[in-house]
Amino acid sequence: MPQDVDAARIPELKSIIASVLEEAARSGASQAEADVSLQQGLSTTVRLGEVETVEYHRDRGLGVTVYFGTRKGSASTADLSLNAVAATVAKACSIARYTAEDPYSGLADAAELAADIPDLDLDHAWDLPPEAAVELAQRCEAAGRAVDRRINNSEGASVTTHRGVRVYGNSNGFLAGYPSSSHTVSCVLLAGDDDGMQRDYWYSAARDPKDLEAVELIGRKAGERAVARLSARRVATQRAPVLFAPEVARGLFGHLVSAIRGSSQYRKASFLLGAAGQQVLPAWLDIHERPHIPKALGSSPFDGEGVATRDRELVRGGVLDGYVLGSYSARKLGLRTTGNAGGTHNLQVESRTEALPLAQLLQRMQRGLLVTEMMGQGVNGVTGDYSRGAIGFWVAGGEIVHAVQEVTIAGNLKNMLLGISALGSDVDNRGNIRSGSVLVDEMTIAGE
Repeated sequence: MPQDVDAARIPELKSIIASVLEEAARSGASQAEADVSLQQGLSTTVRLGEVETVEYHRDRGLGVTVYFGTRKGSASTADLSLNAVAATVAKACSIARYTAEDPYSGLADAAELAADIPDLDLDHAWDLPPEAAVELAQRCEAAGRAVDRRINNSEGASVTTHRGVRVYGNSNGFLAGYPSSSHTVSCVLLAGDDDGMQRDYWYSAARDPKDLEAVELIGRKAGERAVARLSARRVATQRAPVLFAPEVARGLFGHLVSAIRGSSQYRKASFLLGAAGQQVLPAWLDIHERPHIPKALGSSPFDGEGVATRDRELVRGGVLDGYVLGSYSARKLGLRTTGNAGGTHNLQVESRTEALPLAQLLQRMQRGLLVTEMMGQGVNGVTGDYSRGAIGFWVAGGEIVHAVQEVTIAGNLKNMLLGISALGSDVDNRGNIRSGSVLVDEMTIAGE
């Protein structure tokens, strides 16, 4: 693949941003910003030992936003030639002249912009020829299929490598960029017995390919999880504790983050409306934002507006410290940006008491549902009402007794978050929200 996407491309992309800002100024814009990126990658999928897909990905894009006073216009292009850049700026300017005035629009304040750009070690190339990627996927799937003779089919094993570089600049004097990478290995297997078929999966994701789990381990975990779900059945409708496995527990905190985003707050579309300073989690729980963890998947030296990212205590002792804000939503609410234009960065859910291993969480729960996968989108962000399909295991006497399927768990997110009674030590670091298993005291389980 010619022209590698790495830090060496940053000067080239900076020159494109500079030309955008110059062209916008010549066109009469009072402010302007631009974001340009290059992406490349390889993905391959193997099913039942045979190659299904081998795909190369190459992408590039430029987004331009201009302001004429408080009128805003945006345009984008995948053509980075000088003529195309000039045409894109012209289109953005044309749009801005016809948009409505918005007193809250504009660039992030210059004082908020990142001055020092730390090296967060986010870029790790994986020199992976297609033949090697296919071999890794085959080894992953083969290890999973060998777990048990009841594993009789597969949705495939995949190996994906991605690398990109992004540069952002604006007319307040900010111009910076950095390269990044992400790599993933995954496997989905099916097992069957007299009661029917079940599927399950496992995956590993990392910035550095050296940090990925061994492909054989990923396959075995997928196989073991699929076999464990055989002979799944429903349970009687009841109210009982629910234990969310780490890979689904992050979703609970994701709903909390959605509710405290500036856009949800100023639109008054949140079950945590005006909740800053209020108890939203048990007093023994904290949520920290740590955007500068080396190699972490959610790390970033600056946000989507060039604002410096920094460590933050989002929830202290269960009390919400503030909202998740970009500059626009901050102005709407009469607050300052929190460096979260584009999202949060490495949220860590931590207990002030002892985090427990899964076996101890099961003993503490004694009887209830361990949820390992969820389905559906039954979450109302305004009221907090929550109802989703769930798959997992029934627990009795502190031990897993059988797999469960075709049930729905329901409650209200405000009560669920306050009703968390324990946090697991089995932290899942494969995403932007890092959490262990979460035990919720009581929810409605709708089954038979």
